[in-house]
Amino acid sequence: MVTVGVTGGIGSGKSTVCRRWSELGAYVLNADELAKQVMVTDPEVKKALIDTFGEASFNGDGSLNTEYLAEQAFEKGRVKALNAIVHPKMPAAAAREIKKAAEQGYDIFVYEAALLLENLEPGSLDYIVLVLADEDKRINRVQKRDSSSFEEIKQRISKQRDFEKATEKVDHVIRNNGTLEELKKKAEIIYQSFKRDE
Repeated sequence: MVTVGVTGGIGSGKSTVCRRWSELGAYVLNADELAKQVMVTDPEVKKALIDTFGEASFNGDGSLNTEYLAEQAFEKGRVKALNAIVHPKMPAAAAREIKKAAEQGYDIFVYEAALLLENLEPGSLDYIVLVLADEDKRINRVQKRDSSSFEEIKQRISKQRDFEKATEKVDHVIRNNGTLEELKKKAEIIYQSFKRDE
């Protein structure tokens, strides 16, 4: 099974690439979804979240209070505290998902993560794909997607790494400044190259 990491900034189009690969038959795992799963299912993480951010971290039914935690992390400047609790558990959780995908007979496993390059253990994935887009295009896409203000999006972009400077750390770069169809076509070409390597 070929393992692939996908990264890129907000609004770059990495989720669209992953969706296309999922349609083509890949097992796609999103790091944010995995982190939420870890927060709810890992007793150590759950306890640390409550100790650090309070009982309001979870709803009455035991589900994650994502709005509250996002507010605590991003608006109160406590992202590092949240990451320190969750990130150490992510490699093992991702490894379990890779094993599950292999057992289910998937040929290609895709891991989508904005912080992939920060948290990646060297050699843990076969390929890394970086999706890039011009800032004005990214802002425009995010505004259409979730009605955030221009200032809010600019602020979120400023907190992410400069992905343009990361091109030498990856195996493939997809530039997404054209149409949706063009992006899907680029994604399909790279996917076929993975298929040849399995």
